[in-house]
Parts: sequence; C-alpha cells; structure tokens
Amino acid sequence: MEKIMSSEKFDIAVIGGGAAGMMATLRGVLNNDKVVMFPGSPRDKKRSREKWVYKVENMPGTHKYKKGIEEPNKETLEWIQESEFKDNLTFVKGKGVTEVTKNDDGSFKLIDSDGSEYEASYVVLCTGIMDVQPHFNDSIKPILPFANAQTVDYCLRCDGHHVYDKHTSIIGHTSGAVWVAVMLKERYNTPSMSILTNGETPDFSDEVKTLIKAYNIEVFTEKIVDVLGDRKEGQVQGYKFASGRTLESAFSFVSLGTIVYNELAKAIGAEVDERGYVLGNEKGETNIENFYVAGDLRANKKKQIYTAWDMAVDSLDDINAKIRRKKRAALLTSKGLA
Repeated sequence: MEKIMSSEKFDIAVIGGGAAGMMATLRGVLNNDKVVMFPGSPRDKKRSREKWVYKVENMPGTHKYKKGIEEPNKETLEWIQESEFKDNLTFVKGKGVTEVTKNDDGSFKLIDSDGSEYEASYVVLCTGIMDVQPHFNDSIKPILPFANAQTVDYCLRCDGHHVYDKHTSIIGHTSGAVWVAVMLKERYNTPSMSILTNGETPDFSDEVKTLIKAYNIEVFTEKIVDVLGDRKEGQVQGYKFASGRTLESAFSFVSLGTIVYNELAKAIGAEVDERGYVLGNEKGETNIENFYVAGDLRANKKKQIYTAWDMAVDSLDDINAKIRRKKRAALLTSKGLA
C-alpha cells in the first residue's frame, strides 16, 4: 500500500478506538477541533477490551447492547459521520499508530501501521489494557470460549453481581486473588468459594490466610488441565485437574493482572508507574507537554467505561482551552489589543 503524507496538520490525534478513544473523538469533534482518529489495526482491536467485553450491565442505558462497548461506539462514529460536524473528523479506518515523535515546534508526528505520516498539535493516547489469561496445558485456548462471556470474567465492578447464588472460583495465586474471593463472599455470600492457583505456589499474606479460614475458602494448587462446560454457549461448569478430579464452579474470576499497552507512551518519554500505567495530571496531560492519556491506560483511575469517558472529556476540554487561548491571543495581537 502506498504511503501517505497528510498535508493537513490536525489539532488532535486520538490513538485508540475503545470507550476513551471514542469519547475523546466525540468531544474533540463537538468542540469544533480537527481530529484524526486511529481506532487500531485488526490485530490491535482483537486484543482490546472493546472486542472482549460482550455486555455492560453496571451502567444505565447499556443493557440493550449485545456487545457493550463496540456497538455504542459504532453508533457514535456513524452519528459523527452524518452530523454537521463530520468534516472535523478524519477516521483512519483499520490502522493503528506505530510511532509518535515530537517535532521541533512542539507538535507531533505520527506514523501509522502502513507507514503513512500525520501531524497533530496534541495527542490523546487511549490504547488501554488487556487482562492476563490463564494458561491450561500451556495454552489460553481452553479459556477463550468462556472469557468475558459472563461466566468467566475479570472486573468485579462490572460483573461481580453474576456470582449471586453460584459456586464461584478465583483463578490466581496472590493475595490479590484472595481479596477478590473475600469481597465476593462478603457481598454475595456465594454457596462456595474456591481459589485455583493452577500449579503456582500460593503467595498469600498472613492477613488473607486468616480470611481464607474465616470464610471457608478452599484453595486448590493443582494444575488445571481443562475447562468443563458448554463452549458454544460460553457457560462454564467447572475445572478438571491434573489428578483427574474435578471442581464444580458456575462462575469464575481471573485475577492474574493486566497487560498495559504503554509502548507509545514510553517511547516518547512519558512517565509510568510501577505497574506500567501512564501518569498524568488532573487533566490527563503527561510529563510530555500536550501529550495526554485517557481511559484504562491512565494510572490511579478506575478501569470503567464511565471513568474513561470522564477522563477523555477532561483532556479534550483542556486541549480545546489551549487552542482557544492561542486563537484569542492571535486575534488580540492582530487587532492591536494585546
């Protein structure tokens, strides 16, 4: 494919097509700024939470969607492209960004996955995170039919309510996994609660060891060799261990950490915390001037759709204020009023 050098210098480049990326795009367009959006390549989108999260039940107005992030995002994009603000958006379909560098004038050069180049005065990075999947027999394939199908899930705030009256298990081997089990047991009083370390040595603090005893949480340290259940429907029923014994479990949470897609941030010199999340000020601006971060990628924030939206709006309104101040200063200067 022929490389393109865009002649237009955009006000804002939004990298990422999930909840934060779409809200950043919508807010930028409605602020009447020129936005170029990179939703990601097919590979990027396949590994994103947008594609993985099928339903969202902890937010008003989302229950009708079969795919809780992807479908409303698609509707929003279609609305922009049919609105009077459509000329404010350049949508780079099917492409992600492979490199971001800062120009001498403080603007940014972006190179997409086809090698085409773009320039923007501000960048909002919304590349997100991904939950670490458990491996059974050295493969993630056994878990995939159930992952984010509301019988094996990852976010307590989004899906914790599903464990009500169900035999529940937590896949993980750290104190964090135990805290997931304790919170669910306290909140929903599940008929049974188990922790599956999948062959890993438990790394539990003394505090959580006491709670394991108090709540009669059973810990299984054997390797898991298979997931039992209806793969077509995504309905988990339990697990088979290397010894041949099985465990009934109608719902599982995975507590193995996250993969943080911070490569572009680190490459440009943005600061990250010890877990890899990108640090930003109250408006999401990083230590790199005019380089912002929003959504799950941002440190010290909830990993929720509504917080992703809020972060994106804060960042885009801050950028718009900067743009307007520059225009205002130029206007006053041109009229001899500065």
